[in-house]
Amino acid sequence: MELLQALCLALIQGFTEFLPISSSAHLILPAQILGWRDQGLSFDVAVHAGTLMAVVLYYRSDLWRMSRAVFTADPASSGDRREVLILVLATFPAVVAGLLLSDFIDAHLRSTSVIATTTLVFALLLWLAYARRGLSYVNAQPMQSIRDGFLIGVAQVLALIPGTSRSGITITAGLMLGYPLNSAARFSFLLSIPVILGALVLMLVKQSDELMHGGMGLVMAVSTLTAGVAAYLTIAFFVRIVERVGMLPFVAYRLALGAVLLLFFV
Repeated sequence: MELLQALCLALIQGFTEFLPISSSAHLILPAQILGWRDQGLSFDVAVHAGTLMAVVLYYRSDLWRMSRAVFTADPASSGDRREVLILVLATFPAVVAGLLLSDFIDAHLRSTSVIATTTLVFALLLWLAYARRGLSYVNAQPMQSIRDGFLIGVAQVLALIPGTSRSGITITAGLMLGYPLNSAARFSFLLSIPVILGALVLMLVKQSDELMHGGMGLVMAVSTLTAGVAAYLTIAFFVRIVERVGMLPFVAYRLALGAVLLLFFV
């Protein structure tokens, strides 16, 4: 993989991983327009490692507080311990579904037509959820409902279908359950940590031979750093801008992207 190609794809992955616009829908465009071949597993590992480091770094204070709460009996930390439990439970549906359905999805659901359709359908679902809930200017609150957290985790299973957007579907579910937009986004981003980590582990276990022979030199190092920086900036941007503009710009963008995919690449 050429360095310029890796840099472009890592930027796309980093900028789209945490926005509700689907990274898979964007990664397909360079391949279609420029004829770029698949970037390979080593690249996937590199950019996912970068995005994982970005979200961990951004929420480092929350994660440190939650980690300490797990190992203390302090009643004041009970809310943090509860949120850790909720994050663990919310991760299970995606883990189980990923193990059971990953081969089927790889074989049947990675077409441009599927990505275009899900980009459009889940844009409309996000719009309906946002129209129902709207903006909220209260401080983002930790998730304390086991039921709601688990339901958001169940919704996250849909993100296994390319074009859905993991952040998009989890934020949509949070809005539908009545949470303020910033609280839904916070839980969505925290929930991405075990999911991305699990995806990395799965890639390492299932295709270790390819990784050993794929090389992790300069190109992969640049890809990791680029994706990480882009993802960190995206999270910071989204958290600050979403309370001002809401979700409608992202809905409109998804609709336009889905239309382009259907009209020109299907």
